[in-house]
Amino acid sequence: MAIHQILRRSLSAGKRSNSKGTDVPKGHFAVYVGEEEKRRFVIPVSFLNEPSFQELLCQAEEEFGFNHPMGGLTIPCSEDQFIDLTSSLSRR
Repeated sequence: MAIHQILRRSLSAGKRSNSKGTDVPKGHFAVYVGEEEKRRFVIPVSFLNEPSFQELLCQAEEEFGFNHPMGGLTIPCSEDQFIDLTSSLSRR
């Protein structure tokens, strides 16, 4: 399944079960990250074009399918890993 289809399904499921979507600026989306306790991050949609971020989305699909426990897209990695990745993507 294409990354865009994965994200579209995850985001539409999140909108039905969570009304926090209004605080996400245009051109961004929210994800939940963490191994134990989940923390919410708002990141640019441009990250979807990055192979390293696409790998995280594939891991999320393998672990959660389309049933994300937080009501939005959940990324199964540590916060430190996610921050390192998004920091390097932001510098490009």
